[in-house]
Amino acid sequence: MTETAFNMPKMGESITQGTILNWLIQEGEAFQEGDILVEIATDKVDNEVPAPGSGVMISHKASVNDVIEVGQTIALLSLSDGVSFTKTAIQNTPKREVTKRETTTKKSLTTNGSFKVNDNVFISPLVDAMARKHHISYQELGCIKGSGLNGRLRKTDITSYLQQGRPFKFAQPESKNHGYSIPDLKFDTGSGKIIPMDRMREMIADHMVYSKHTSPHVTAYVEADLTNMVAWRNTNKVLFLEAHGEKLTFTPLFIEAVANAIKDFPMINASLDGKNIIVKEDINIGMATALPSGNLIVPVVKNADKKDLKTLAGAINELALKSRSGNLKADDIKGGSFTISNVGTFGSLMGTPIINQPEAAILATGIIKKRAEVIEKPQGDTIEIRSMMYLSLSFDHRIVDGHLAGSFLKRIADNLENFDSNRSF
Repeated sequence: MTETAFNMPKMGESITQGTILNWLIQEGEAFQEGDILVEIATDKVDNEVPAPGSGVMISHKASVNDVIEVGQTIALLSLSDGVSFTKTAIQNTPKREVTKRETTTKKSLTTNGSFKVNDNVFISPLVDAMARKHHISYQELGCIKGSGLNGRLRKTDITSYLQQGRPFKFAQPESKNHGYSIPDLKFDTGSGKIIPMDRMREMIADHMVYSKHTSPHVTAYVEADLTNMVAWRNTNKVLFLEAHGEKLTFTPLFIEAVANAIKDFPMINASLDGKNIIVKEDINIGMATALPSGNLIVPVVKNADKKDLKTLAGAINELALKSRSGNLKADDIKGGSFTISNVGTFGSLMGTPIINQPEAAILATGIIKKRAEVIEKPQGDTIEIRSMMYLSLSFDHRIVDGHLAGSFLKRIADNLENFDSNRSF
């Protein structure tokens, strides 16, 4: 057996620190290869660190909720000879069950008067340092909705709150003689099987409510004639698979059309930072993907405008496989500048998607459905069977007006309708 220092692993190019969520192997306990030693949270995802071999946990050098820099020692292990952590795989866990060993330390907040804040809010050293830097009181922190485990405040929560202009900065104690208040209507929620939200569903719910609260949503609609595209794809999907070893779905064709439209209307590829609009240089398109649990996650196709159809299809298929198998890494879901949600996959005619913050817009593509359409021709109108699809664009009206949104959406439809049926792959 060899005594080994177990250091905080690197969990992504831009990630420099992590928070200890839970030690699953306690001091003095033995473990086998593959056993999860510790759960670590970053601002993006939670990660499980498995043991590379058998051994014994000698001691913990970091406690639950400690924020540790990458490379810093968090435990001492006694490992079987020849085993090291150089090949240990970090496992992302979008869904996670709380174990019996998990404990969460909380720091009570004391408030004056009857001001309503959370009775118990955990404040990590990182959040505490950020609060001190920006002179945010514990009372003010108690008003901020945490997106972490058990409502834990994360670095991104504080950053977003600061970007919003600190809406709770001047909050006053509750007065007995106030004006309108939300009534307690005591809805009858009915009876039945109770299914607690898993952690990922809670995060999705918080993100959606935050997005609707933050951005004034407006949705525009168009329909596109995809007859030529559908015919080309049906003719070439088998040949494409034989030539490149990749399935040819409609997703890379949609992303290709969107990426080209973004190049024509770059202001759609933007986000808001306070009073500043950030127009992104890279076109990184997220694709909403369903997980086996029923939850959704948004892996990102980086630099989509610079990829040919073969490379685009390969990247999309790889991300979809990683999503289904739970093997997405932190870098796979970061850096998106625009998102597509293919609601047609589930049979929906169209959708009104919620913006994936902090992006400026999101596109929903509906089901491709054959319909009888009036086709205008020089020799007269005809009725033909065409493959039609509705597209809907939800956009942040703070930074995108109707003219820009409508023009961009129409350009996507034009790109789809003007698909080159003679193109090669």
